[in-house]
Amino acid sequence: MSITLTTGQDTLQKFIFDNAAVRGELIDISATWRDVLSRRDYPVPVKKVLGQMTAAAALLSANLKFNGSIVMQIHGDGPVNLLVVECDADLRLRATAKLVDGGEVADDANLTALVNAHGKGRFVITLDPADKLPGQQPYQGIVPLDGNEVATVIENYMLRSEQLDTKLWLAADDNVSRGLLLQKLPYHGGKAEATPLNEEDALETWNRAVILGSTLKEQELLETGIDVLIQRLFWEETIRVFDPLHPQFHCSCTREKVGNMLKMLGRPEVDSVIEEHGVVAVNCDFCGQHYEYDKVDCAQLFTTDAPVEVLIPAGDIKH
Repeated sequence: MSITLTTGQDTLQKFIFDNAAVRGELIDISATWRDVLSRRDYPVPVKKVLGQMTAAAALLSANLKFNGSIVMQIHGDGPVNLLVVECDADLRLRATAKLVDGGEVADDANLTALVNAHGKGRFVITLDPADKLPGQQPYQGIVPLDGNEVATVIENYMLRSEQLDTKLWLAADDNVSRGLLLQKLPYHGGKAEATPLNEEDALETWNRAVILGSTLKEQELLETGIDVLIQRLFWEETIRVFDPLHPQFHCSCTREKVGNMLKMLGRPEVDSVIEEHGVVAVNCDFCGQHYEYDKVDCAQLFTTDAPVEVLIPAGDIKH
């Protein structure tokens, strides 16, 4: 087992246990995470949760076998009403959080206090193919929030919705975002994707991998590079590592997509803003890009027959 990392780049390292139905990934997405934070300022607990979601989205996306994006959302009923991370097939990410106006975030707030104060929080994963067929809709899974940590919520979702045993260890602060994923590969007709000696051996290897992963502490994950971690955790195991992947920040907002969002609001709403302010101004929640539409621009929006398709809000209209 040898790993060569490119200095200065975010890295996602895939690996698999030889002769066992267990795969894993380690990710350091700190540069992308700092890029996200350079555009918005969040309270410390929000940084921690959103940073963990950013690492998790990349970890899950790396195993998707389609050309499209995964959008991970937590809709909340606490001082935070929305957390969103989007990651495409090339591991290009963007992330944002929306706080309730006037909402107070305690310094020690956990996930429940942030987004599930009254038990109405929801976790949503959307798989949006880039090459959709006519009439095809994105796949979306929605479940109640089940757990006080991002990792627990995703583990429960993967087991219930995808029938995949998954374990996650995530850590983030205002400088670093890292994560470890272990997944028990599914059996098909008595055989696994990575064929073990037998099913009993496969279960034993899975349990041993989880025990080793569970020795990883949050501070250790924050302070230790993934090249060191993979050898420290699994030095007694026979594993194969693959060529590293390199996630990066990328915002997919465009003037066309923002125009589609305005069309979804409806002409009366847009016309009222034009009448009051002369222009409709929109800032992208993810990257801060500023868009403006005057009276002529808005009239053209509502005379085109182009279909309206917006997966998640592009930004807030500035009155």
